[in-house]
Amino acid sequence: MAVYTEVTDEELRAFIADYAIGEVISCKGIAEGVENSNYLLVTTEGPYILTLYEKRVNPADLPFFLGLMRHLADRGITCPLPVAARDGEALRVLAGRPAVIVTFLTGMWPRRILPEHCAALGAALARLHLAGADYAVPRRNSLSLEGWQALVTATADGADGVKPGLKDILADELAALSALWPGRDGRPGLPQGIIHADLFPDNVFFRNGALSGLIDFYFACSDMLAYDLAICLNAWCFEPDGALNVTKSRLLLVNYAKVRPLTAAEVAALPLLARGSALRFLLTRLYDWLNTPPGALVKRKDPLEYLHKLRFHQQARSLADYGLAPEDLT
Repeated sequence: MAVYTEVTDEELRAFIADYAIGEVISCKGIAEGVENSNYLLVTTEGPYILTLYEKRVNPADLPFFLGLMRHLADRGITCPLPVAARDGEALRVLAGRPAVIVTFLTGMWPRRILPEHCAALGAALARLHLAGADYAVPRRNSLSLEGWQALVTATADGADGVKPGLKDILADELAALSALWPGRDGRPGLPQGIIHADLFPDNVFFRNGALSGLIDFYFACSDMLAYDLAICLNAWCFEPDGALNVTKSRLLLVNYAKVRPLTAAEVAALPLLARGSALRFLLTRLYDWLNTPPGALVKRKDPLEYLHKLRFHQQARSLADYGLAPEDLT
């Protein structure tokens, strides 16, 4: 979450007048995250989240995201629900941007990741994958190999200014992954479905020690389910010093597999998928590092954190490097 587009008081009042959610008490920008402009909107009816979708989001994808949240909520996943205006439509325009109000989830995301957080996340991710299995609307993952290639090209001129030699590191890793990625060039694929694709700690809420909800579905897409698990491995299981915490990784993976057992092919592919996940977030962070506009209310994230994670996965040869044996997950 972040704020790129400022909303005037006059614009906000006119926008809220189309909803039956009471009168505005306050509307404060949220600086966390990097993608869209987000505000904590408080009305006489309670708190909501107001999101304005920025240029990286394709407006044509918004019905997919909003429909997915409704679909998951109907199947027991606690996530925000789009709020319809008086005309029955949830998707509207504010300050020249597509905009939506969604319900507010109680809880807080964990600033210090504990092993029990990883255990709860693993089970919740598996439940999300099962709940999304009958969501019939597909959406291609725009941040898979083709998207990575576009980002490698877009960051080529600035990469070495962030770290000498980074341009070649990115190009070499993309070539290596392209030659190995499941489902490419006749290689066997892995089980597919709807994935969250961005389930970082700030998108997972806990309350009284229990996982209370999942948010920010604006990267959700159709892709390999185990790739979503690899994203979480990178986001949750490395310590601030860059070391993998094998207790956390084991709890994440084992608790996922208790709800949705992994195939042998998925287990074998996890180190490769973790490499791909590390490259994806290295590239998007690098792009944002080089292109965040001056004055935007957003915290840029260090791309080199994901270079360290990528190097770990490049050296991993089996699940033993993650504290596991294959039979733990199947």
